[in-house]
Amino acid sequence: MADQPKHRNTREALIQAGINEINEYGVANLSMRRIAKACGVSPGAPYKHFSDRNDFIAAIIEAVNIQWRDSQLQLLETYAGDSAKQIVEMSTGYVRFLIENPHLAAILTLKDEEFDNVYHRLRGELSSPTQKLILQYCQEHDIDRATRRRRVYVIRALIFGAIIQFDSGELIYSEETLQMVHDCIAKALVEA
Repeated sequence: MADQPKHRNTREALIQAGINEINEYGVANLSMRRIAKACGVSPGAPYKHFSDRNDFIAAIIEAVNIQWRDSQLQLLETYAGDSAKQIVEMSTGYVRFLIENPHLAAILTLKDEEFDNVYHRLRGELSSPTQKLILQYCQEHDIDRATRRRRVYVIRALIFGAIIQFDSGELIYSEETLQMVHDCIAKALVEA
């Protein structure tokens, strides 16, 4: 059992090196050899922790999910009892999380023909809580189905539009522009 912490540390180091690798080279050029070298382990070491490349990428996505889930829980707790505030703060928090961690955004948007529905589901876990909160809010306020669908669409469009515009430099990332996104999401929640 003494090897277990070392094993866990190696696995975690490989995942972090994998995040850095994808950020620098993209998923198509992901090199398990470079990742192993970055961790100071043999080229075969990653395969002691992951069955194959796709299993490794799934572990990276899950690690990203855990990071965001921790942030989500903190936001939900801070604004407990106010579903509107939870939606706006979580949506804005998601934008902040991905812009301040660009390597994580790269992982969430990666495309690979070898991926199956499991990987799609893992990536979707990051944004689905916001969608669920919007649906809950609409039910609490007896909002009809068509309006509910429109609000989900508009708020998600604002989230992903902001991420794309910040990432491309079309919008300069600052507290002021993030506040603008925050205010637009708050307005869309009640008016869309």
